[in-house]
Amino acid sequence: MIETVSPIALALHGGCGVMAEHEMTADEWHAAREALKQALAAGWRVLHARGSALDAVQAAVLVMEDSPWFNAGYGAALNADGEHELDAAIMYGATLAAGAICGARHIRNPILAARHLLDAGDSVLLGGAGADNYALAHGLACVDADYFTTPRRVEALAAMRRHQTAGTYKAAKEAEKHGTVGAVALDGQGHLAAATSTGGYNNKPAGRIGDSPLIGAGTYARDGICAISGTGQGEYFIRHVLAHDIASRIVYAGENIEEATAHLILGEFKQQGVGAGAVAIDAKGNITAPFNTLGMFRGWVLPDGRAYVASHAELYPVDL
Repeated sequence: MIETVSPIALALHGGCGVMAEHEMTADEWHAAREALKQALAAGWRVLHARGSALDAVQAAVLVMEDSPWFNAGYGAALNADGEHELDAAIMYGATLAAGAICGARHIRNPILAARHLLDAGDSVLLGGAGADNYALAHGLACVDADYFTTPRRVEALAAMRRHQTAGTYKAAKEAEKHGTVGAVALDGQGHLAAATSTGGYNNKPAGRIGDSPLIGAGTYARDGICAISGTGQGEYFIRHVLAHDIASRIVYAGENIEEATAHLILGEFKQQGVGAGAVAIDAKGNITAPFNTLGMFRGWVLPDGRAYVASHAELYPVDL
């Protein structure tokens, strides 16, 4: 049996596009938190069984892609043409291997296609029909596009179109704009991994690619340093290469994971009104989850096994 050499820890997010607490019923909030708990449990089972961080983040994201509560896979956002275009990425800190897909329309679980690319080791990023065809050719589940559509997303698209017509986009609620899911993990062998999946933002231009599938922008992992998955206005994450900037601040400026992750999210982005959040974990299992929006679906399991989920300020302890 493989001996562990480091603590294990896991964190995830379900996007910073979260409604005000009064906009959903108590039962709906409970169901959303339960979905976070199930995602945590899936990833934690992998780590607890001495599995890899890579498998753990994949397992956690997979649960969220199958849940209607989050903007990824089933329940993904609709673009300006009323269609789904899905992005995902996964990265392994031990080797810097990565896989990503963008603009996919039929891959039921985009994170699985990204993982297949990582394992194959030939290409990092495939887009559009090429991504769909790749998934189909390698036996991954593909579905009709309407599989991803939920009433919540139809409603959000209509709301964003109204804002567009009225010229009030900036006044739109975060829940009407965007959302993403992601996970980061540290396994018992000291390896880090990150994974992110999204439908982009509601009413986005057809063909728009955000930060989630771009390594170093919305997703990054490097052993000995940190793993990051972001959520928010992806154009700013791309311009600032957010995830890699966090890692660089740890390496070159000597900042800790909390300082490095908060620098842009709670600093420049907040000052400019750029909605953003992230989960990040360092090589010792320290976890941080800053956000500058009304709320962010999030959860984590500490090395001692204590687990929490949250949507707004209050943390809810959970048993996995």
